[in-house]
Parts: sequence; C-alpha cells; structure tokens
Amino acid sequence: MGDDCLRCRMGSGGRSRPLRRSGPGVHRAKGELVPNARISKSSSTLAASSPNPSDLALSRRDREILTDIILAHVRSGGPVSSRSVSKNGRHDLSAATIRNVMADLEEAGLLMQPHTSAGRVPTEAAYRLYIESLMQLESISARERRYIDEHLTADDADQLMSDATHLLSELTHQVGVVLTPMVEEIVLKTVDFIAIGERKVLCVIVSTSGFVDHVAIETEETLEREELVRISNYVTDNFGDLRLGEIRDRLLQSMAAERARVDHWLAQAISLAQQAVGMSPVQEVLVEGTAALLDQPELADLGQIRRMLDTFADQARLVQMLNQCLASEGVRVYLGEDFDVTSELDFGLVATSYGVDRRAMGSLGVIGPARMEYPRVVPLVRYLGEKLSRVLAAAGRE
Repeated sequence: MGDDCLRCRMGSGGRSRPLRRSGPGVHRAKGELVPNARISKSSSTLAASSPNPSDLALSRRDREILTDIILAHVRSGGPVSSRSVSKNGRHDLSAATIRNVMADLEEAGLLMQPHTSAGRVPTEAAYRLYIESLMQLESISARERRYIDEHLTADDADQLMSDATHLLSELTHQVGVVLTPMVEEIVLKTVDFIAIGERKVLCVIVSTSGFVDHVAIETEETLEREELVRISNYVTDNFGDLRLGEIRDRLLQSMAAERARVDHWLAQAISLAQQAVGMSPVQEVLVEGTAALLDQPELADLGQIRRMLDTFADQARLVQMLNQCLASEGVRVYLGEDFDVTSELDFGLVATSYGVDRRAMGSLGVIGPARMEYPRVVPLVRYLGEKLSRVLAAAGRE
C-alpha cells in the first residue's frame, strides 16, 4: 500500500515521560540491516513547551550514545548506567565522559532519571528521535517470509483476518490487531436469498475478496423458492462488482423510481436487497496476544492489567483508533498521547493499512509496551499488510 513512511506522533500535549519498564528476553531476529526509514517530520507534533528532538543539534557522539542507551533499555527494561554504556567499548570513552553526555541528553529532554541513584531511561521524545532518524530497520528473514506465506493462504476472508491477527502476535510477541474491512468498501460478488421459514429469508452475501456474511430477514409475505432465485439473480446481475456504499445509493434511487411503485416483484427485490445491505455487520477489531504481555514488568501491577484488558475489550475505541490509521500509506508508529490507548497504557502502536487496487479496506498492526523492538516489528507489520492485500486481491480475481 505504498512506500514505507514512518510516523511517530506525540499529541499536542506531548510530554517527556519515561517509558515504563519491560522485562528481559526480547526476541531479536538476526537480519541484514536496511537503510534508515524516512519519516515525515511535519506529521509529528509536540507541545511548544516540549523539546522537539528533530530540531536538537546533537553531535554524532551524542546520537550514538543515545542509541546505545535506547537499545540497552529495550533489552533490559531498566535504567541504563554510564558504566554499562562504557563497558561495550564502542565509544572508547570513560564512564565519567559518558555520564556528562547523559546529563546533557537529560537536559535536552531525551533521558530521565527515575531515581537519584539510578541510571537513565529514554523518554518518549528519545524514542521519537530514534524512530525518525536513528534506528536501522532489519530485513525479514527468508524463514519468516516463508512462514507468513504458508500461513496466510485461507480461501475464506474471515479466516484470513484471524490468521493475520495470530501471525502478528506470534512473530512479534506483542498484541496483534486487525481492523476488518469497512462495510462501505466491500465489493459485492453474489447474493443468495434462501427461505428458512414462513416469511423468513436468509441472505448470503459474498464479496469479491471472499468475505461471506449471513443476514436473516423478515418478509411481509411468504416468498416461493423460484421468486427468491429470481431476486438473487437480479441483485447479483445489477449490483455485482459494486461497493456496498454504492449499492445503498442505487437502491434508494431504484425504490424512488416509477417502475418500482407499480412493479410488485421489483419492489420486493429492492426491499430485500436494502435490508440485506443495511444489516451488514459493523467493523470490528480482532485482538490476539494479550496473554503474551502479562509477564512484562509494565503489567506487574494488577490495576494496569485490568486497564489493558478493559482497553482491548472496548471495540469502539479500537475501531476509532485503527480507522485513523487508514488515512496514510506505509507503516506508522504511534507513541504517547496520539491515541487514548497508547497514552493510558504507555504503549506503542505500529500499524499499516491493507486493501485491494490501492483502496484501503482496513488496517492491522501491533500494540505493546512503548519499549518495543521497532527495527524488527516495523518490517513484519509492513510485510503482513502487503501479503494480506495480495491474497485479497487474488481472491477477487478468481
């Protein structure tokens, strides 16, 4: 769905907050490093009182030390000391010199000292700078590509959505989320009306991408099988290959037409089609992997666990959040107060859209502690979005 363009956003109330601790054992896939992702800085917003790290005049040494601190924080989840940074031997600097650099980075709003005797932890501003200009994305290994390709092949589109959610969680060890297609963007392939009782009809809607929906409809009179077949053929022939949003508009026009007023059969056909399209399901967000986060220190507090579970059970908030990710192409990274979810849980979101013929149908991504392994997660999210789009497009051509 377009070239990669990452965005790390901190809303107008952005603050330099420390990221809550996360546990060790972060899975890192060894892969070839690819060039830094270009990020549109104009899409990032910070409060005027907050430092904008993109405008900071940091030396190369400052940036390298900040990167090492962030990587150490990702691995350990705890404060990073100047001594631990100097031990890696990359900088050939004393602990005292590194300590002075860390003090400057703290003054710039990029580091924070949670306790007087502790080391420093990166702030949200530091992670923003890291994502925008410091990190190097890892390429996906051939093994991971094969695994995704082999497990994202279901003929049923609903199963595809479920499989994508599982793969996102399984491969990143975070929470995988997939926003199902917008109803307005679903393209009709066939409609079948089947009698299931007296004055009761089951409508089976099949989209070009393979989504299948069943809608039970009450009718004013009992319809014979031959009538239902004729109505099914009429709706499929006249509205096939159109988006449901377009179909709704055309049905309204058809119902207002003079012929529909005098043709009882046509009125029945339009009425059934209107009910079928009008009762199509609303968008939902598939969620998988919350249990994988329970051993993270960020969720050591019972109250935080309860907040997380409540958040992922709130479909309206998740749908609203992921719908906002549809506006832009490529992969986006959201932090801090850009969304209520990321702010309340101190989580990060890596998301992208998927669709057919450059038309976004939904979005998918990964949510987890803001101290996330972005160089590995971003390419995985991007590839899964591209793969899902290709599979849906192939289904539409069959």
